[in-house]
Amino acid sequence: MNAPALAAAPRRMRIVILGLSITSSWGNGHATTYRSLMRALCRRGHDVLFLECDKPWYRDNRDLRDTSLGTVRLYRNVAELRRRWLGELRDVDLVIVGSYVPDGIAVAELVCNAARGIVAFYDIDTPVTLAALAAGQCDYLIQALVPKFDLYLSFTGGPVLRLLEERYGARAARALYCSVDPDEHRPAAPTEHRWALGYLGTYSADRQPTLDRLLCEPARQWAPGRFAVAGPLYPAELIWPANVERIEHVAPDRHAWFYGCQRFTLNVTRADMIRMGYSPSVRLFEAAASGVPIISDWWPGLATIFAPDREILIARDSADVLRFLREMPEAERMQLADRARRHVLANHTAEHRAALLERYVEEITAPTGPRHSATAAFPTGQSAELATASK
Repeated sequence: MNAPALAAAPRRMRIVILGLSITSSWGNGHATTYRSLMRALCRRGHDVLFLECDKPWYRDNRDLRDTSLGTVRLYRNVAELRRRWLGELRDVDLVIVGSYVPDGIAVAELVCNAARGIVAFYDIDTPVTLAALAAGQCDYLIQALVPKFDLYLSFTGGPVLRLLEERYGARAARALYCSVDPDEHRPAAPTEHRWALGYLGTYSADRQPTLDRLLCEPARQWAPGRFAVAGPLYPAELIWPANVERIEHVAPDRHAWFYGCQRFTLNVTRADMIRMGYSPSVRLFEAAASGVPIISDWWPGLATIFAPDREILIARDSADVLRFLREMPEAERMQLADRARRHVLANHTAEHRAALLERYVEEITAPTGPRHSATAAFPTGQSAELATASK
């Protein structure tokens, strides 16, 4: 099944993205988002350059093999960025600065001072960013910079968009959720499932209690079941049940394989994302596109992304998880997965995000657009994407 065709790009743009990393997905969920978005923008005819600060961790763990997603270049520091790429930053149609960029404050100041086109901040960590700003401990953004961006693109939708505009002075806060590339994530050929339930995610202390409750505890209670946890940075002292297989890293081009080996997959949300809500993980869209039923913890706004009990299952404790794993009829399991996949392909592909980004740029540049009026297009503080997802 292919995603429905979208309208062609209104005009070809030259775009520069400065992000945490696109070359390595190790311990870094940003890479998957940037890769799919860049690939979609290029397919829609745009000229995209990604600039990444060359850092040892990502240098030693690079797994980018796709050459169809635009141009990727490395720089060592802000001085080299200014020396080598100032012309591009000044002359392109759109510059996007991402969250967690090394020396991000200096990078953002350079971009805001140099760029003649639209300047956007892409916050892939909005709840984390706002908590750090409130504590005065954000290494990549300061509040004084927020009003200097024409667009504040946020991984979190809902009420936080109005908060960004009214409290932080964002000119136009718009949701730009993560997405999936259907060419990379599709149902695998029928095979015997290796695991009843699996989880894919980098270690996070605030997620671990939920992971223990919704995966490790069911594993302890159901010894014949087989489980898997994949992702880096888990502390060596963690003790896993004997029937939980640990996998250190699954490269993005193997994500669909990993999902396909599971009867169900688990989504676990970080505490900051739960608190603000409306923060869907890229793993939700990847798993759904791969045709695997999802069991998730609950967070505000989840029902605007997937329909509970029809497209996604909500678990609050190990009993819920075990009931799904052991009692759900196979036909019902497959129908749940199919409905979620259809929904994702119709609403949450990288192509949809690229088209949405184009609309936001058009909105900003239109004579009656909100370049000087942050709430003109969406007076409730919600994005067009969120409004569509809520229908």
